[in-house]
Amino acid sequence: MSARTTRTRLLAASTIALAAFALTACGNGDGVRDEGPSAGARSSARPSEGTAGGTTAKPAGTRTTTGSKGTGGTGSRGGSAGGNGSGTRNPACVAATTRTTATVVSRPLNHLLLTVTNKSSKNCDLTGYPIVRFSEAQSVPPVAEETHPQAVVTLAPGESGYAGVLLSAADGSGVHGYTAKTLEVYYGDQGRNGSARPALPAKGVYIDEKLTVTYWQQDLDTALSY
Repeated sequence: MSARTTRTRLLAASTIALAAFALTACGNGDGVRDEGPSAGARSSARPSEGTAGGTTAKPAGTRTTTGSKGTGGTGSRGGSAGGNGSGTRNPACVAATTRTTATVVSRPLNHLLLTVTNKSSKNCDLTGYPIVRFSEAQSVPPVAEETHPQAVVTLAPGESGYAGVLLSAADGSGVHGYTAKTLEVYYGDQGRNGSARPALPAKGVYIDEKLTVTYWQQDLDTALSY
């Protein structure tokens, strides 16, 4: 064998040995390089998009609410302000559409009963109390506050409302008394709704400083209970 042939065989053997060594160093024991999970495996191992810690997140643009806000302007109010409790307001009773009478009663003593009857074809509200003026009196009598009714007195066509007038002290303790022969009854605040002049007995009625009126009432007995 020539020296040249020997060197060629040694070089070939060395090349094969180096190739085997490199393959062993880079392989995983199976002759295949380990490059980690494939792209598909990495994708399936991640949490799904839009989740955090394994909890499904809300879709974008979705808002969770815990309760509805109150919506103003959609509900109806409970009745009209200043109404009579039924949610409506009737026109005030006025002198032009009512009839007023004044009657001296035997019980209780020294009392006058005022009766107002609705002559119109519609309901009206008899509000407040009568403002009465006897003869040429310079002032009007006070109202008994404890007689304030629970509700507005509403008169249907043909119905009547009442007010009592204490003319004088039953035991004669009143002073500054005199006999009045005329009476004027004013309606509404400061008489804005007109006035009536019911007739008094021909001999007149005796009044003194105890003169007091009640609020308008729906029934006669209540009007004469003061």
